[in-house]
Amino acid sequence: MAILLLGIIIFLGMHLIRVVAPGFRAGIIESRGKGTWMGLYTIVSLVGVCLSIYGFGQARGETGMLYNPPEFLRHIALLLMLIAFIVLAAGFLPAGRIAVALKHPQVLSIKIWALAHLLANGETSSVLLFGSFLAWAVILRISLKRRERAGEKVLPVFKSGRNDVLAVLTGLAAYVLFVWKLHELVIGVPPVVIG
Repeated sequence: MAILLLGIIIFLGMHLIRVVAPGFRAGIIESRGKGTWMGLYTIVSLVGVCLSIYGFGQARGETGMLYNPPEFLRHIALLLMLIAFIVLAAGFLPAGRIAVALKHPQVLSIKIWALAHLLANGETSSVLLFGSFLAWAVILRISLKRRERAGEKVLPVFKSGRNDVLAVLTGLAAYVLFVWKLHELVIGVPPVVIG
């Protein structure tokens, strides 16, 4: 559990620097350049992700259950994950109606992903991991709203409705791959158990 907690602190801590210590980030960019900051950000984030994944795998067998989700919540979680993949894809493409309507689709996809996993998993390690990410996404969304009001953040501008179709198709394809095999390969647990 300690490795999982360390990974979460490193990853989310790095991603919260702009929110809680914007002067630190600005100082590094000013003195060392944006490339140095981006390199540091990437390396520290990757360390946090790797520790979180490894720690989560280790902690899953060691921690107890906080709650036992009913079966229907697992089905709702699967549906929410389909939505999360589509919303995430919309955030990486030039803006369609989905991205414009949601304003920050990538942040919303993290919220949906975290909520879906909290609905389907009640073990302590899962609640710690997904609860942390949900809290981070909420804090990030509040920060983005403040940056919008200050004129620091520009909302997506509509480019083409074709990007919505592409977001749905890309999100659906990624979802099918994850449900079919990737989730089990990466996480070690199939999201759907048949039989």
